[in-house]
Amino acid sequence: MIRNGLEPWHLLILLVVVVVLFGSRKLPDTARALGRSLRILKSETRALRAEHGSPEAEGDPHPAREAG
Repeated sequence: MIRNGLEPWHLLILLVVVVVLFGSRKLPDTARALGRSLRILKSETRALRAEHGSPEAEGDPHPAREAG
């Protein structure tokens, strides 16, 4: 029934609604706060993994799998 549920003009309307609701002055501050929160979350998850000795914490995104 629903083909191409999200058209480009849907995104444009959504963008206009967000700007009207929050105002153009608050959007950069909100984006900065969101980015800061994501960085904090990422560093905390790394710290937790390092505590438990996970190989992902040492910077290897693909730890070697044991054969067997």
